[in-house]
Amino acid sequence: MKYVIIIPDGAADEPQESLGGKTPLEAAKTPAMDAIAKVGVVGRANHTPKHLLAGSDVANLSLFGYSPLEYFTGRAPIEAAAQGIDLGPSDWAIRCNLVTVQDQIMKDFTADHISTEEATELLKSAQERLATPELQFVPGVSYRNLLLYRGGSKPVPFSSDTRATPPHDLMDKSIEDDFPRGPGSALLTDLMSRSGDLFRDHPVNVARIAAGKLPATNIWLWGLGKSPSLPSFVSRFGVSGAMITAVDLLRGLAALIGWKRIEAPGATGY
Repeated sequence: MKYVIIIPDGAADEPQESLGGKTPLEAAKTPAMDAIAKVGVVGRANHTPKHLLAGSDVANLSLFGYSPLEYFTGRAPIEAAAQGIDLGPSDWAIRCNLVTVQDQIMKDFTADHISTEEATELLKSAQERLATPELQFVPGVSYRNLLLYRGGSKPVPFSSDTRATPPHDLMDKSIEDDFPRGPGSALLTDLMSRSGDLFRDHPVNVARIAAGKLPATNIWLWGLGKSPSLPSFVSRFGVSGAMITAVDLLRGLAALIGWKRIEAPGATGY
């Protein structure tokens, strides 16, 4: 028997005044989903343990049958797996968003959906001007990028107590009290602060402003962790699987549990 799992991650959105106080999902016409609901069984499940942040990383890991309490180490190492990046025992992956901060307010956590080409140029400058031998900026897609810390034989500055706030949780809010905290936070905060000076007059941002777009004012570092060790899906459940997605987080999960990844041309995740 074959099973299909469809995950409309993030589809709920928030109530909109233009929709009479409904969310886009509440207002949407969904005849196919309604038909499936009528002939199926409808229920609820909670895939986020209370003491973990409610996010796509924790919830999807749980949805595929892997307890976040046992297997979750952070979002960034899952995304690193999507790019085929191997992390050593002393290595850490850190999510590196390009964001727009104005007057200490998170104006846009995507830097106005900056292009991959522009993001690559900015991260190239960050690698040249901000990085130390242990640090490597890895371009991804658009605003979604990575910073790798290759510890080697050096003491690792981070731990499971290191905390950082996802930038999408700060939209239109002050960032003053939401910089990284805990072990290694001084390193992350310093990089984030120095990126503001580096990007301020960068040719990429000069061109974006001239075109009426928001600049990428800073890097925002979060979601850090060490490489997780997940047993294969087939060894746990006796069946194989395949993933169709445009999001690196899900690609990474597929890689880690041994699923085939099917790339759909034109899919963007938007």
